[in-house]
Amino acid sequence: MAYTTIDDPGQHFKTVIYTGDGNDGRTVTGVGFQPDWVWIKGRSESEHHTLNDSVRGANKQVYSHLGYSEATDTDRLQSFDSDGFTLGTDVIVNKNSETFVSWNWKLADSNANNTDGDINSVVRANTTSGVAIVTYTGNATSGQAIGHGLGIAPKFVTMKNRDQADDWIIFTNAIDGSMDYIQGGWQSTGTKQDSGLDVPTTSVFDVHSDSYQNATGEDYVAYCIAPVKGFSKIGVYKGNNNADGNFVYLGFTPEWVLIKDTASGQSWHIIDTVREPFNDGDAAHLIPNSNNSEAAAKTNRGTAAIDFLSNGFKIRSDASLLNGTGTLLYIAFASAPFVNSKGVPANAR
Repeated sequence: MAYTTIDDPGQHFKTVIYTGDGNDGRTVTGVGFQPDWVWIKGRSESEHHTLNDSVRGANKQVYSHLGYSEATDTDRLQSFDSDGFTLGTDVIVNKNSETFVSWNWKLADSNANNTDGDINSVVRANTTSGVAIVTYTGNATSGQAIGHGLGIAPKFVTMKNRDQADDWIIFTNAIDGSMDYIQGGWQSTGTKQDSGLDVPTTSVFDVHSDSYQNATGEDYVAYCIAPVKGFSKIGVYKGNNNADGNFVYLGFTPEWVLIKDTASGQSWHIIDTVREPFNDGDAAHLIPNSNNSEAAAKTNRGTAAIDFLSNGFKIRSDASLLNGTGTLLYIAFASAPFVNSKGVPANAR
């Protein structure tokens, strides 16, 4: 029996590593498609997490670990290309001899005006992979609905005020079924709180009226993720504070996993199989709420082992960031389905 409708996840999401050369017009290739959302982080030094997308424009950045307003800089990401992207000379994305990782998502071929909600939005949505970029202008009215264009309900929505130095907001209904938010968004070690908003539908998500998500006349960007069987999953697991931690079934071989303990003051953590191709007992983490390099992240967190398997991941650490006693939220994207549309199983990692 088939487990997925996406036999090649690499057509929709791809992790790419590269080494900076400090030169203007540096091309990064090997993505396999023209990306619409690119998240770049320096691995070997303490550089910013930069998020660029094709809806706002290639040279406009926001940062996961900082509440800064949107920056416009033509010396960082300069263009989205057919097999990757082009960079300028800025050390944040292209320092000579520094290693970087980019996480890349493919969306639609063009933007679409969306009128499904109370507030009109501009949307670029991949209805196959369940990922959308949404921009809108706030009106300071609580409970407003905003169209996302996915046709399926997202379980994770993160948004940023582009005009103000406000924190990110992160909403999810994956923790307990209601629409919760993580205090402080990406750049915080905050915990889960009830948002009081309705859960997203197949066409819209809701926002309150504060500056973080819906101030009058201010511009926002939101990234929406809906789980797609065999390609992505958003869920939770309960920590057991034991080196023999939980196995989390995904239905695919993960390439990228984001984890956050929602009940305690722990950082967010990203692990991927391109930076860490083997289950060697101490995965290379990057922290969205910090500009730490991989080495600095390891110093701060200690050993945190996680095994990526053909059908999920297994926690092999009692470290509280991965396996405390609370409820841990995860988002995962696939490198290969466990069983493809023709019924062929994946190879074990």
